[in-house]
Amino acid sequence: GRKRSRREMEAESPVGARLGEPSGKSARKRLGLSRGAEPGPAQPPRAQPGACSGYGMIPALYSRFEWICCVTCSDPVFPLAQEEVAQLRDRLQRMKVLAQLPSVPAETSTDLRSRLERVRQLELRIQQRKAGGEASPGARPSKNTGTAAATAETNEKPPAYQRFHTLAQDLPPGLTLPYKFRVLAEMFRSVDTIAGMLFNRAETITFAKVKQGVQDMMRRQFEERHMGQIKAVYPTSYQLRQEKNIPSFGSGGKKSEYQLTLEPVVGEEEKVDGRPHLSASRLLERRKEFHRNLVNIVKQHHKAFLAALSPPMVVPEDKLTRWHPRFNVDEVPDISPAELPQPPQENRLSTAQEVLSTARGMLSPRMEKALANLALRTAEAGAGEPVLSNTPSPASTSSALKGVSQALLDRIRAKEARKLQALMTRDVQQEQRVAMLGRLPAMARVLRSIFVAEKKQALPMELVCARLADSYDEQLAAGEMEKHLRLFAELLPDWVGVHAIRTDTYIKLDKEKDLGLVTERLIKVAKEAGAL
Repeated sequence: GRKRSRREMEAESPVGARLGEPSGKSARKRLGLSRGAEPGPAQPPRAQPGACSGYGMIPALYSRFEWICCVTCSDPVFPLAQEEVAQLRDRLQRMKVLAQLPSVPAETSTDLRSRLERVRQLELRIQQRKAGGEASPGARPSKNTGTAAATAETNEKPPAYQRFHTLAQDLPPGLTLPYKFRVLAEMFRSVDTIAGMLFNRAETITFAKVKQGVQDMMRRQFEERHMGQIKAVYPTSYQLRQEKNIPSFGSGGKKSEYQLTLEPVVGEEEKVDGRPHLSASRLLERRKEFHRNLVNIVKQHHKAFLAALSPPMVVPEDKLTRWHPRFNVDEVPDISPAELPQPPQENRLSTAQEVLSTARGMLSPRMEKALANLALRTAEAGAGEPVLSNTPSPASTSSALKGVSQALLDRIRAKEARKLQALMTRDVQQEQRVAMLGRLPAMARVLRSIFVAEKKQALPMELVCARLADSYDEQLAAGEMEKHLRLFAELLPDWVGVHAIRTDTYIKLDKEKDLGLVTERLIKVAKEAGAL
């Protein structure tokens, strides 16, 4: 017949035969199965749900046409197919394997605990530092916001294009400036240009006007801190004052407010129509003076660097033409801004000590005690700040040089110091000669090939210079080639000769001489001069 639903089966079964419910009659009587009857294999007797013998026995699986019961007594059991039994056993085995987790060794757990403890300690320290950093500005109010901004910028690491600015310059070696000094020089030029225009028009030069103009010219932020740096580098460039009652003409500021004003310092002789005038030549002189002052600041840091070397070096500043090779120009510290005039502050209390002295007798004893403690803590914090020194530490002997005689090391360092001192004090003429000596070994091969191709002992100077300029790998003028040929004749008179006959000059070369020996002599001379 049709397959009965679960609700019909539950309705036919007694209430006590359900799961977990006690029954008045035993399950054995309800089954109604005689022990003598043997059920056929194809048609197993239909059993009622929950009719398994034994209390607490439940149906485990309802397959297509049969109930499978977990019976602990001697009741008949309808067996599963062998494939299903094998699948169930395989599943049970896999569950047992997954349940057996590997035990963690004691050493590993101890190591993990120690690492977790270290991470917690580091996190606690970071939170304490953050809390201290947030609390310190409140305990010590700063009077100059520009100084705080400068300190914040100094703590941040500058980008690579600023740290390695000098290395990227396509300029001959010389007294180059750091990136931040070059930016400051450009700011001074912009300030001078704007201030000169306003000064010649007899306008009052306020910092707000100059700031807007400099930012438009340089596409860079210009603050009072930069003006303080300009004042520190070139103190006699401007006279700064705080003035009020200056017409703003729509700038948004009140007329009664104090404003920082600038006035270029001009000599008495620089006057046009009876009033001072800032001419273009004077602007150029001021720019050169500012650049000289920046170079002098870097020279002071370079002098301290040389004094910290082992052995120390002393180079006269008037003979210095380039920095020491190991002196990192871009790591020169920034210029500390000079103090700018501040607007007068009337009846403004900025510290706890001022509040305490002003309001003494007006506050409760508890409030006075709290203010006194705050003033004491502020004074102690200001006195306990460490002073950092920028002086480089002297060079120490490397561990790789252990066992080497100290006298030998001193001689090598002294020789290196002499070579570096000669390099730093080399003038322009010496630089040109050294560069020419470095080109001679390669130029000798080209010169000999020209005479071999022409099959002559002597050639006119103009012809040789033209052929050299065409064949040499570096672009040089004919006049430069003539200087190199005369240097050949000076160093190797037995190989190259310069002869003036009437109005013409001829070059004579000995083609029989070994080119290898000639090249060795030229390389030796170039090494002695420091070119290679």
